[in-house]
Amino acid sequence: MGKMIMTADDSASVRQMVAFTLKQNGYEVIEAVDGQDALTKLASKKIDMLLTDLNMPKLDGIGLIKGVRQSSLNKFIPIVMLTTESQDGRKAEGKAAGATGWIVKPFKPEQLIAVVKKVLG
Repeated sequence: MGKMIMTADDSASVRQMVAFTLKQNGYEVIEAVDGQDALTKLASKKIDMLLTDLNMPKLDGIGLIKGVRQSSLNKFIPIVMLTTESQDGRKAEGKAAGATGWIVKPFKPEQLIAVVKKVLG
C-alpha cells in the first residue's frame, strides 16, 4: 500500500491533476475542497503528507496548516503549499505556520513528484 497524501484545493482541476499524478506514482490520495473540509477529514484519518493551496474559501492554507499542527493525529506530517503566490512574505507566513515546503503553480508533474519523494524520504 502506498503512502497516503491529502490534497486540499478549491480548484477541481488542480485536485484532479495532483491526484492523477500522485496515483500514477503509487501514492494513495484523499481530496479536500477547502481547509475546513481537510480538517474534518484529518480529524479521523492518519496521512503521510498534506499538499494544500493557500487561497481557499472557508479556511485558507495558513489556517489549515495551523489546525493540523494543533491536532495530535497528523501534527508532525510534512505539509507543502501548492499555490500561485510566490512572494517571500507569504512563504514566511506559511513557514511560520508550519509548512515544510512550497511549490508555485503552475507546476510540472515531475516537479510535484520530486518534492513529494524528497519530503517523504
